[in-house]
Amino acid sequence: MATANTSPKSARIETRVSPEQKELIERAAAFSGRTVSDFVLAHVEVAAKKMIEEREKLQLDQAQSRMLVDALLAPRKPNKNLKGAMARHRERVESR
Repeated sequence: MATANTSPKSARIETRVSPEQKELIERAAAFSGRTVSDFVLAHVEVAAKKMIEEREKLQLDQAQSRMLVDALLAPRKPNKNLKGAMARHRERVESR
């Protein structure tokens, strides 16, 4: 599973593996017709993207989903605390 990466490769990642792990990775890379570096990078990149996607995705159960939809369709009016927080935010943050 190759990924398109047009930026120059200048960063480096190093790891220690057992001799058995090294042999396993080298065999898999050879079977796929890739260098060990290309093989490892391709598979680690896929795993990293999957992990990030899983962690960033909002997962709600049915009750939470209903609460979210209700809040979006009929939002409550800002209370005193929220109005104060918005005022402090405007003082501290410059909008562009």
